[in-house]
Amino acid sequence: MTPTNIALHQTSRVLELTWPDGITHTLSCEYLRVSSPSAEVQGHGPGQEKLQLGKENVNIKAIEPIGHYAVKLVFDDNHDSGLYGWDLLRGLGDHYEENWENYLKKCEDAGYVRKAIGQII
Repeated sequence: MTPTNIALHQTSRVLELTWPDGITHTLSCEYLRVSSPSAEVQGHGPGQEKLQLGKENVNIKAIEPIGHYAVKLVFDDNHDSGLYGWDLLRGLGDHYEENWENYLKKCEDAGYVRKAIGQII
C-alpha cells in the first residue's frame, strides 16, 4: 500500500505518513534512523543488528523517491543507505509502540542514557 501523503516536519523532527485507509502515522526521525533497514544497522543476517545510539537529535534532510515502492531517507548525520519500502514504513507505524519500547530497553541494557531532544551531545 502506497501512502497518499508524506510530510516532513523538520522543526518537530517527524515524518507524517497518511495511508489510503485513512491511517496516519507520525514517526520521529530518531525512530526512523534507529530502525533503518540498511546493513549498517541491520547487519547482514540475524543477530548482527547494531544498536544505534546518540540519535536523539537526528533529522531528515531529504526524501528521495525510489521508483514506486520506496523512499531513501537522507539523515543529517550522513546516513543515507537504507531504502524504506512502503510495507516497512507501514509496519514501523503500525508497530511503533512495541518497537520503540524494545529500542528503549536495548538502550537501557547497554547502559545508555538518552539525551533530551535539543541537548548538546
